[in-house]
Amino acid sequence: MALKKGEEVTLEIESAAFRGKGVAKVDGLAVFVYGTAPGDVVKARIIKKKKNYREAKLLEVLEPSKDRIEPKCQHANVCGGCSWQHVPYAKQLEYKGQQVADHITRLGGLSDTIIHPAMGSESEFYYRNKMEYSFSNRRWLTREEINRDEFVDDSGFAAGMHAPGRFDKILNLNECHLQRKESFEILDFVRNYCIQHDIPPFDAMKHEGFMRHLMIRNSFHTDDFMVNLVTYQDDQELIKKLSDELLEKFPIITTIVNNINDTKSPTSIGRIEKVIHGPGYIVDKIGDHTFKIHPNAFFQTNTAQAERLYETAREFADLKDGEIVYDLYCGVGTLSLFMSQKAEKVLGIELVDVAVQNAKFNAKENNIGNVSFIKGDMKDVFTQEMVDKFGAPDVLITDPPRAGMHPDVVKRLKELKVPKLVYVSCDSSTMARDLKELAEVYDVQEVQPVDMFPQTYHVEAVAKLRLK
Repeated sequence: MALKKGEEVTLEIESAAFRGKGVAKVDGLAVFVYGTAPGDVVKARIIKKKKNYREAKLLEVLEPSKDRIEPKCQHANVCGGCSWQHVPYAKQLEYKGQQVADHITRLGGLSDTIIHPAMGSESEFYYRNKMEYSFSNRRWLTREEINRDEFVDDSGFAAGMHAPGRFDKILNLNECHLQRKESFEILDFVRNYCIQHDIPPFDAMKHEGFMRHLMIRNSFHTDDFMVNLVTYQDDQELIKKLSDELLEKFPIITTIVNNINDTKSPTSIGRIEKVIHGPGYIVDKIGDHTFKIHPNAFFQTNTAQAERLYETAREFADLKDGEIVYDLYCGVGTLSLFMSQKAEKVLGIELVDVAVQNAKFNAKENNIGNVSFIKGDMKDVFTQEMVDKFGAPDVLITDPPRAGMHPDVVKRLKELKVPKLVYVSCDSSTMARDLKELAEVYDVQEVQPVDMFPQTYHVEAVAKLRLK
């Protein structure tokens, strides 16, 4: 069967694949269909033709899988934020564990490595401590609206999430279950306030308007709650009136910040930042350490599960008295500080300058004196000179970006031959690629998948390596 682009076919989904797509087989050819579950029989349209596979768009579920459930949120089939709400959480964990195992064994060639079942999150919903909503004068139409015979106007004030693959259109949310319930209630309040007071949303095509984003952050271990209003213009009178209304309606808010981004960049980071109410930051903890989290600072999105991820990394490190730890790609130093309690000293290395400054600040705030941070590109600063200066590491932690480690860093690790290595990853496919190289020098003993993002296909993993 040729399966040409545009062709409609009936498919039986056999398994779950990378990035949350279901897999069907037609004469041995894999067909990937987003929004499906193993066991579904579906009607789909071929939208991409490749030499060894096809991609198809789900048109209709003809026979639902016994593992398919009704999503909690009405937007689940459209919004890109919760791509697996139609799958029971126990099955999500099963598929995520299978995904990591497939990458480690097939891409990494590591058939003897122990791969544990995925570690689930205690909270399946409302687990995020940060949400960033966007505003637009163009909303994403529903499938029902698109299929209508008459014209449907997509203009207006839309507040919610970017439609998948579109920078200019927003899915106008009527509910959201990722962050605590007050998060959506505040979004709804701001949307209605702007409509009532003729405050225009930002037009990404014409670069005009006022409201750009609404970022909400809440602490897990404290009662701190932040609202960050991101605007295209600086109008403090308008912001003050809106803030006063917010504080009266939502007494849980402890701080309000206004980021003013008057550039074409779509980021929520403002060129100017003004604190409207409260201290301008929230305070939270990971383990025994306290962190001041400013509006645009990085902090693990699922606080409770981040602690479990770090505990796994520390367990795999098996720290002993007097040992030196290197933390590559250390970010704002949360994992470095977490390791410092059981290490003689820790050196964190990070490319982003603001992250290094935040890491130093966090160490100082927590009165930790056995942690140092340096700025630099790993492939450039990770040299013998650095080892001579800070001491040879007994344990090395690496938590690279989604693309994995630079080949020069992998090569350097193979040369350095640190006795114990722990690899933390947000992409098991690139981790598997790096582990395959490291396996020439290291024994990759075990891998623990950790689910940081329920209702999505994303999964983190921690690998334990020992020098051969």
